Amino acid sequence: MTIKGLRRLLSSYSFGRHHHHHHHDRPSSASSPASYPHTTPPPPLQQQQLIAGGVMKDDVAAIEAILAKWEPDDAAYAKSSSLFHGDRAEACEYLAAVRDLQRAMLSFVSSDASSESSSHAALIRAQTLMQTAMRRLEKEFYQILAANRHRLDPESVSARSSTHSSASDDAEYDDVRGARNSMGDVEGAAAIAMDDLHAIAETMISVGYGKECVKVYKVLRKSIVDEGLYRLGFERLSPSQVHKLDWQVLEPKIRSWLGASRVAVSTLFSGERVLSDHVFASSDSIREAVFADISGDAAVQFLRFPESVAKCKRSTEKMFRILDLCEAVSELLPEIEPVFSFVSTAAVRDQALSAYSKLAETARAILADFEAAIHKEHSKSLPPGGGIHPLTRHAMDYVITLADYEPTLAEIFADFPLHTQSSLSDFFDSSYSESRPSSPAFSSSISSIDDGHGSEIAVRFAWLILVLLCKLDGKAAAYRDAGLSYLFLANNLQYIVNKVRSSRLWGMLGEEWTARHAAKARQHAAGYERVAWGKVLALVTAEEVSPGEARDRMRAFNAALEEACTAQAGWVVADAEMREEVRAAVRGMLLPAYRGFYEQWRVVLEGSGAVRFSPEEVRDRLAELFDGSDDSGSGSCSSYRLGSDSGSVRSEPSPRPI
Repeated sequence: MTIKGLRRLLSSYSFGRHHHHHHHDRPSSASSPASYPHTTPPPPLQQQQLIAGGVMKDDVAAIEAILAKWEPDDAAYAKSSSLFHGDRAEACEYLAAVRDLQRAMLSFVSSDASSESSSHAALIRAQTLMQTAMRRLEKEFYQILAANRHRLDPESVSARSSTHSSASDDAEYDDVRGARNSMGDVEGAAAIAMDDLHAIAETMISVGYGKECVKVYKVLRKSIVDEGLYRLGFERLSPSQVHKLDWQVLEPKIRSWLGASRVAVSTLFSGERVLSDHVFASSDSIREAVFADISGDAAVQFLRFPESVAKCKRSTEKMFRILDLCEAVSELLPEIEPVFSFVSTAAVRDQALSAYSKLAETARAILADFEAAIHKEHSKSLPPGGGIHPLTRHAMDYVITLADYEPTLAEIFADFPLHTQSSLSDFFDSSYSESRPSSPAFSSSISSIDDGHGSEIAVRFAWLILVLLCKLDGKAAAYRDAGLSYLFLANNLQYIVNKVRSSRLWGMLGEEWTARHAAKARQHAAGYERVAWGKVLALVTAEEVSPGEARDRMRAFNAALEEACTAQAGWVVADAEMREEVRAAVRGMLLPAYRGFYEQWRVVLEGSGAVRFSPEEVRDRLAELFDGSDDSGSGSCSSYRLGSDSGSVRSEPSPRPI
């Protein structure tokens, strides 16, 4: 190579070196490690011209001696396979020699000393030495990366970051070694390796060989990221592949992603950012490009998965996994921002926001589907004995599970308030024909929503329960016996109240809402008592009757009691407390009246055969009411379908370490 060519080459190196050292956001924790000396600024130009020839003729030989010790054919090479072995003294000497050589070459080409033929030969030799040294440092860089593949794991890198930030760039070597000794073995080894990598990278970049250094780094660290994601259980699937998976296959993959999400962002990708920031601290542009190439595409693919799930065919059974993903992505957003803060990694931030937006949109749509499914539920079968309808069980299980996601749902619906007035009007129009205008449950739910207990999301939950109550009110009308219809409403409303009280819904809807609906359940029970036993009671409450009328009434009472007890043999009061209250109420309304009638006419009616039951026997018959268990829907709830799903229960995935 000619002197002119060398001058041009070295001038470009000089420009690249100064360009890389002048940056604005260089982190203090990632500057030159204290264990390696800083390059001394070259002397002024006039002095350079005076000493350039001497350096090239006299000092290159000394520098060559230092560099040559680590050539494979040197005897000292056999002592250690690495410069960076032991106390790093020889590594420091080697790196200093490279910097001295570069400084000498820069000084020489900027002076007139290069006109001498002997100096020309010295410059050619210096360039050859530089190339040899760079091959050596490239090899050292690779060896350190490869040998510390598992030491430079994200946890150790993070520990190194916090420790290194506590030591200033100008700290003495002993101070830094003391900080290293305070770490564990793994963290200490990682800290030393990071310092070594930084020193090599800074030296190679400063003399114009940054491209070779970066190439080695990217190949090895990219494999670390790919391996880390694989060990976390993440499988790279295209959106079309995700859409083709059955839910039974896709759901385990979602659980795996959920378990990996926090570790992937806060540990794996964050650790790579810390490491690249430290190793390539001397150049903002290089550390950005390196991190973007290593982690950018992997992070985009990782965050594309939840969006692909959100774009799959909707069904209500997928709701809770969608909310799990939405919650996870929402929690990751503040962590993604600082890790992928570069302009070149904006695609990662955009992908995270896009995934959250699509998940939220899908969750809102599924909730609307769930409400519509309640509207459209037209099963003709009714639970025997007025027990709990499978629709009630399923819908409340679903709503209760939704309540566990209250913060996430509140965020999702923050900009989508429920317009209750218009919604109620629309609901009246579509449901009036199958809902009783005077239904206590119906009016109670409306007033509860209008009261606006709690937050906006609480109103939405109250609305869903209102939709369910209206559907149940319509189903109650299908019972031929009015008493059974009332009992059905009492059972189902009390079941809803009990579910609310035993879940997070209670705190959301409030005690007033709960107490009001519990009171309406009791009103339904009172309706049953009145309708089912009113006619029986009327037979023994007449004040003035003749003996003949008394005999007829007693016989009619016997028949009515038998008929009522026979008809109600399978009727159900599911709630134990309500069951005792209803039994006591029926006993309280019927037994005193019968006892009075019995005592009044017992002497007259003796021997007529009209008296079949003593008051004690009537009491015993009434005590047998509601002895049957409520099997309505309890065994079939798991197989009951509202729309196309059976509901899901929330289960948290366990993260697996890298």
